Amino acid sequence: MSLAVAEPEAAPLEVARDILRRTFGHADFRGLQAQVIEEVLAGRSAMAVLPTGGGKSLCYQIPSLVRPGLGLVVSPLIALMTDQVAALQQSGVAAARLDSNIGLDERSETWRRIERGELDLLYVSPEGLMQPWMLDRLKRTPLALIAIDEAHCVSQWGHDFRPEYRMLGRVAELFPTVPRLAVTATADARTREDIRAELRLEGCAEFVASFARPELILSAERKKGAKEKRVIELVTARPNRSGVVYAGSREGTEKLAEALRGAGVPALAYHAGLDRRLREERLEEFLEADAAVMVATIAFGMGVDKPDVRFVIHADPPASIEAYWQEIGRAGRDGDPAEGITLYGASDMAWALRRIGDRDVDAEVKQVQTRKVRQLYALLDGAGCRAAAVRRYFGEEGVEACGQCDLCAGTVETIDVTEPAQKALSAAHRLGGRFGRGRLVDHLLGKTKDVTDFEAGLSTWGIGTELSAVQWRDLAEQLLFEALLKEDPNDGRPLVGIGDAEAVKQVFRGERRVTMRKPAEGEPRVRRKKRGDSHPIAPHDQGLFEALRAWRAREAKAQHVPPYVIFHDATLAEIAGARPGTRAALVRLNGVGEGKLARYGDAVLEVVRGFEG
Repeated sequence: MSLAVAEPEAAPLEVARDILRRTFGHADFRGLQAQVIEEVLAGRSAMAVLPTGGGKSLCYQIPSLVRPGLGLVVSPLIALMTDQVAALQQSGVAAARLDSNIGLDERSETWRRIERGELDLLYVSPEGLMQPWMLDRLKRTPLALIAIDEAHCVSQWGHDFRPEYRMLGRVAELFPTVPRLAVTATADARTREDIRAELRLEGCAEFVASFARPELILSAERKKGAKEKRVIELVTARPNRSGVVYAGSREGTEKLAEALRGAGVPALAYHAGLDRRLREERLEEFLEADAAVMVATIAFGMGVDKPDVRFVIHADPPASIEAYWQEIGRAGRDGDPAEGITLYGASDMAWALRRIGDRDVDAEVKQVQTRKVRQLYALLDGAGCRAAAVRRYFGEEGVEACGQCDLCAGTVETIDVTEPAQKALSAAHRLGGRFGRGRLVDHLLGKTKDVTDFEAGLSTWGIGTELSAVQWRDLAEQLLFEALLKEDPNDGRPLVGIGDAEAVKQVFRGERRVTMRKPAEGEPRVRRKKRGDSHPIAPHDQGLFEALRAWRAREAKAQHVPPYVIFHDATLAEIAGARPGTRAALVRLNGVGEGKLARYGDAVLEVVRGFEG
C-alpha cells in the first residue's frame, strides 16, 4: 500500500504527524502519544500505560506505517483484533489478522501479501505467534515493530493473567533488533514491574499517562433485595442508550438478559458458553445498534471499541480495581458523559475471597489477589471520591476530587474517624514501615504474637481497642486510598509506611479530617449529575446529523461492520455543523482522513447537499 506522507527528509515524528492527519484524520497527537511514538520510531523498545480511549493503538499503528517492514501486533481477543483490523481497513491501511476464525484460503492470501510487502499490520494471538512455523516465517519477514497489546495479561499480579502471555518474553531473543512496545490501559506499579521483567523491557522507557476519565460519572451501591430488579430500574431509567451489564456467571447473564427483555429492553446475553456463531451474531447486533444492552460475564472480555456506550453496570462486582477501571472504561469512549454503576455486597467479597482460597496458585499470588479484592471493596464502600481513589491506586499524585461521583455529590453519609486514623498513622510511624497491615492491626489491638519488648514498649501498643480488627483493616484501606499510608511491594510481602508527609501532618494538626462510610440500613439512590455533550449539535443541524447517521447505518449494514469504524458520531456532528461543500473542506474535519475521503467523500457530500432542513 502507498501512503501519502511528508517529504522523506522530514523528521520521523513529522512524518508520523502527517500520517495521523492524512490517514486517520486527526490534527495532532494527544497526551503522551507523540512521546511514545517518537521512542519507537527511534528503534527503542518501551512500555506505555494509557487510559481506555487514550489512543493506545495509534502508538503502534503509526510507527508501523513509518518504519520499514511489517507491524506485528499481539492481541488476546479475536473480537478486539477484528474490530481494529476493520477500522484500519476503513482508513485505507493494509491490515489483516491471523486467528482461528480465518479460513485456509484467506490465511494463504495474507501470507502472500506479507511476502510481497503489501501488508502494513498483522494481528495475531500470543498462542498463534509462538507456534514454531509462525516464528520461522516471521524470522524471514522484515518487521517494523512488535506490539504487545493488553500487556497486563502477562502479569500474575494483574487482573487478567493469561499464562500464554508468559511465552512472549522469548520475542526479545528471537527478534533482538526489532523494537517492542507493550501497551495497556490498567497496570499498577507492581504490575508494570512484572511486565517489564517478563517481556524483558528492563531499562526501556516507561510512559504512564493520567488515569483520569472526566467523562465518567461513577457510583456504587450496596445490594438490597433482588439485584435483577435493581438492574432493570437502572437500565429502564436510561432508555434508548447503548449499555453493558456485567454479571458474575453465565447463568446470571441469561437470567438478567431475559428479565431486561421482559421489561422491554433490547438486551442480549453474551458469554463463553454460547455457540461461537451465536456470539458473533450478538456482538455484531450490539455493535451496529444505536441502542442495545449487552449482558456479559465479567471473565469473558468483549474487546470492543464501541464509542457510544453510555453506561456500564456491574450487577456483580469485578475482581480488582484494574478490572473495574477497564470494564467501566468501555463507557464514554467518544468523550461524551457516561456512567459506571456498581452493585456490591458483603457476600460478593466473601465469594471472591473463597475463590482465591480455592485456586491452585502460589501463596504469594493468593496474598496479592486477596489484597486487590479488599482494595476494590474499600473503594466501593469508601467515603472518598471514587475517581480520585482509582487514580491514586495507579500511583498518581496531586489528585483532586472529581466533583461528580455519588460520594462527591454527597449522597452517602460518613462518620469522622480522624482520631483512630491518628492512632494508625502514629503506629505505622513508630513501627518504621517494617511490617504489613495485619501486623499493624495486631499492634493497635495489642495482639501481636511473640511481641518484642521494644514493640510492647511503644506508646501505640494496644491503644486501638475501640475498633475491631475488621474496622482497623477497613480504616487502613481508607488511609492507603487517601495516600496517608503507602505500601512498599517488598517482593510480594507489602510493608506499610507513612505516605504523604505533609498530609499526615495536617491530620495530626487537625487541619484534615478522615471520614469513612457510615453503615446504614438503606442505600441512598445515586444522584445523577448531567453534563453537556462534548460535541453539541445546534438545533438547526440536528436533522442533517440524523441524515448522516442514517446513511452511515445503511453503509455499515451493507459492509457488515460497526457504524463507528466508518465515522464516529463526533465526526458526523462536525460535518453537520460545518456543512462542507467540497472534498477539500471535508478532509479538513477531524476524523476524515484521505482513505475515508476517497471511500465516502462523494456520498457524504451528497447527503449534505441533498439535505433540506
